[in-house]
Amino acid sequence: MKAVVVYESLWGNTAAVARAIAEGLGHGTPALSTTEATAEAVSGADLIVAGAPLLGFSLPTEQMRDGIKKGSPGQPDADLSNPSMREWLAGLEPGTGLATAFETRIWWSPGSAAKTIAETLESLGYQQAGEPARFVVKGKYGPLKEGETDRAREWGSELAKLVR
Repeated sequence: MKAVVVYESLWGNTAAVARAIAEGLGHGTPALSTTEATAEAVSGADLIVAGAPLLGFSLPTEQMRDGIKKGSPGQPDADLSNPSMREWLAGLEPGTGLATAFETRIWWSPGSAAKTIAETLESLGYQQAGEPARFVVKGKYGPLKEGETDRAREWGSELAKLVR
């Protein structure tokens, strides 16, 4: 099984979850930023797991990212060097494999980035491989709630069993 985990991460939380999911999926499964997840890197994948942070009740937009770039009091520096998940999805070729999505979020936040990702992947021909997952950060910028990387690793293992 060829699986790949693709992520947009602004403050490192989503990247940490992506790496844990990749570990759970099995040895050799890469966790790739939207820059690294080229057409060649995802070509032939049996499973794509894509994730991003939930911001403003949705998948981050370019306008949101521009606001983050400007900064606000108390905001740590964000990594905006990679394309957004929206941009990555817009460039993804239609496929026939399996896919699912995940998000990092504050526990009480309404809306869903993962739902948007999953619906977009489905519109491109990918079949859903289980329900999207949500992983909780303690504050607006993180860190992840205790145990979330373990939970992400377990979810990756469950996905691997489902796909096999």
